[in-house]
Amino acid sequence: MAEESVTYRTTGSVLLSPLSDLLRIPLDQVNFLFCQFFGLAVACWFRRSLSHQRVGAGVRHGVAALLGAFFAIFCFGWYASHLFIMVVACYAIVVLASQENIHRYSMMAAIGYLTVCQVSRVFVFNYGILSTDFSGPLMIVTQKITTLAFQLHDATCKEDTLTAEQKEQAVVSKPSLLQYLSYNLNFFSVLVGPCSNYKDYVAFMEGRHLQHRLHRPGAPATPLHNGWDKVPEPSPVGAVIHKLVICAGCLVVFLTLSKAFPFEYNINPHFTSEAPFLTRLAYAYVSVQAARPKFYFAWMLADAMHNAAGYGIKGLNEKGEVSWDLISNIRIWEIETATSFKAFIDNWNIQTGIWLKFVCYDRVSRYRTALTFVLSALWHGVYPGYYFTFLTAIPITMAARAMRTNIRHHFLSSSALKFSYDVVTWAATQLTICYTVMPFLLVAVEPTILYYRSMYLHVHIISVLLAVCLPSKPRGSRQQSQPPRPLQPHSLNNNVKAH
Repeated sequence: MAEESVTYRTTGSVLLSPLSDLLRIPLDQVNFLFCQFFGLAVACWFRRSLSHQRVGAGVRHGVAALLGAFFAIFCFGWYASHLFIMVVACYAIVVLASQENIHRYSMMAAIGYLTVCQVSRVFVFNYGILSTDFSGPLMIVTQKITTLAFQLHDATCKEDTLTAEQKEQAVVSKPSLLQYLSYNLNFFSVLVGPCSNYKDYVAFMEGRHLQHRLHRPGAPATPLHNGWDKVPEPSPVGAVIHKLVICAGCLVVFLTLSKAFPFEYNINPHFTSEAPFLTRLAYAYVSVQAARPKFYFAWMLADAMHNAAGYGIKGLNEKGEVSWDLISNIRIWEIETATSFKAFIDNWNIQTGIWLKFVCYDRVSRYRTALTFVLSALWHGVYPGYYFTFLTAIPITMAARAMRTNIRHHFLSSSALKFSYDVVTWAATQLTICYTVMPFLLVAVEPTILYYRSMYLHVHIISVLLAVCLPSKPRGSRQQSQPPRPLQPHSLNNNVKAH
């Protein structure tokens, strides 16, 4: 019976079930944490023992892919087969399809297979989220597959039809099977991500990333120094320790606050009927804040793992120090101090925002924001709560733009006024974010409607009124309007839902 109980709680390995029982943590989460921390140690070994000076790129690719496959099987068991099926099928498209059409076929195959898996979780399992949510890795692989497919397609396009970013990231030759498997299944990112640029990843595996990222203008790019003064390769130890300390703090905050302020209590019948509106509003803020650190923890730990392997150098910052934030997925300080809806989502799930912009927003000529929302919705899944969040975000975005255009300039005449404006907009932003993401946490239709009713739909009503009543730009303004930047609706969720 004990074995059946453990098996029910996870589709992956049951090797760590005694530890799960001891810590009273679900076994799938124990497996996930084990793989991530073990992966951190392996990444250190990978950087030292399998550096590009010691072994060839083929060995590095092979080891990274095999370890990634092991992590997937350990965490998801036979469900990991969905990951392998998608990768192999899409590589067949890479080999057989022409580069002019490779992006279309890859997008349809990857999004289609992901959607089938997402639909099965809602309609086959009746809203049940399997103890081990294998859709998270599928979401990451979908990003990688489609990113590379569009980069291969861009290599066949005329340069005057591409943006500067598309020209820079275009991939001329198709990858080998080993390169493709390594890029999609490497142990750094197979569980949590993030998605990274294919050319950056291959340059790292082949040992060419330092020349590109740390080469100073005018410095000779020698094989010994890589064009960066006298240091062959900067150490990631400081960056890794810094990010691990943040991880530890986030974990403590999450374990402390999430039990004290469960977000499900927002729809408790007694609470919604008896508690004053301001109390319910305050609890919604605290409960969402309590849920946030688990995402900080997962993304920051994944970032540290990449850095420990030597991957993630962005370049030199303004102080001349090495920045290890090339593939960072989150900026915690910018999120917690955001004074606008846009500032918040621009710093949340960053790499997914880059992916949506690259494969959708920059590719379409009309209805850019709407189509980006549609793609983001398909990528996230088919839970109704997700769509409530996306639909809610549309009038909020319009209202936020109108408010900033018509109101903000009145508060820039003095530092006191500017500070007051920032305080008010910070509070409004944080409360609005909590209202918007609550359906994402509640998932289903009925609890979402209960929450909206308890909040009197106040954010919907206010945002619609502001968007309709305020002009798009102040009267008498001669400033030319700028094209809107893509709203990143994906940012309101995450790709580590199960953990």
